[in-house]
Amino acid sequence: MPAVWQRHPRYFILVSLVLTATFFLLSPYEAPLTTDSYAAYIRDSTLPARLERAERVYQKVVAGRKDLIQRYGPTSRDIVMFPPDKDPWPAYTAWSFFPPAFDCPHELERIGALGDGGKWACGMSRLEHKPDCIIYTFGMNYETTFEAQLLERTRHCQVWGYDYRSNSFGSHIKNNYRAHFFSWGLANFDSHESHNNPKLYTLKTLLDMNKHEHIDVLKIDIEGWEFDTLTQIIQPYISSGEPLPFGQLIVEIHAWDKKFEDFLPWWELLEQAGLRPFMNEINLVYQNYNRGKDTDLAEYSFINIKGNNIFISDPQDAPGHSDVI
Repeated sequence: MPAVWQRHPRYFILVSLVLTATFFLLSPYEAPLTTDSYAAYIRDSTLPARLERAERVYQKVVAGRKDLIQRYGPTSRDIVMFPPDKDPWPAYTAWSFFPPAFDCPHELERIGALGDGGKWACGMSRLEHKPDCIIYTFGMNYETTFEAQLLERTRHCQVWGYDYRSNSFGSHIKNNYRAHFFSWGLANFDSHESHNNPKLYTLKTLLDMNKHEHIDVLKIDIEGWEFDTLTQIIQPYISSGEPLPFGQLIVEIHAWDKKFEDFLPWWELLEQAGLRPFMNEINLVYQNYNRGKDTDLAEYSFINIKGNNIFISDPQDAPGHSDVI
């Protein structure tokens, strides 16, 4: 047999090539992953990586907003919030410019009842055992399924409720030492002397009164006052460079008689402060009873990506929290 290979070496070379090719074709070979490879990137499931990817996607949407304004404007002054039903029919409403494009880095769930009262929130599991959990909620008008469910599923959360139209929480919340109610309102100025009715407070004044430095979830439904009030809350933090004193904002936006050229800079103020919308819900209950009117009420839920609140930092790094959840 060796003599055959010696007399015909080309057969040996041919067989060797065939065997080598067969080995490589059948072997489970995988190229080594580099740190910047696609596969390695998508396998990075750490919280900072998820936030980074969500912000990259969100910035594309911001660029898309500018394109949409250019298309239908060309400036914000030319954009109609809710175009009338006549030719030409531009394919947008005001909410089309502000989609909730930031991906919640935790579980996304509705807290409270379906329909009116419930709210979309991100990562509420991170509050279940948080010892210094603080919730502020304004404008409940006795609809408190959101607040009641947060009290039920958390061990330590303190809920501070304010509504000058009411004299208590709704029937969903019975006597609970973690629930604190006041018949006061939230505003962009203080007006709470004995002769003032209703009594109005800024968020900073309430934080000082309650000796709170940080709010985990801030919920606001104040019938159109959210524009001036949030502007007053946010501007000092933008000026100082400090992060906002809350981790999540849930707000109903009442765009009654708003012009796009005024709405846009207000929204951009929220973005500049680090707020990113991860969910919205057009108020179709309101729309159902106001048919033929504009769809100018919408619930938005934002996460604050600045600072190190519990929703963007792992528990050991979050302010005032040392337990692992």
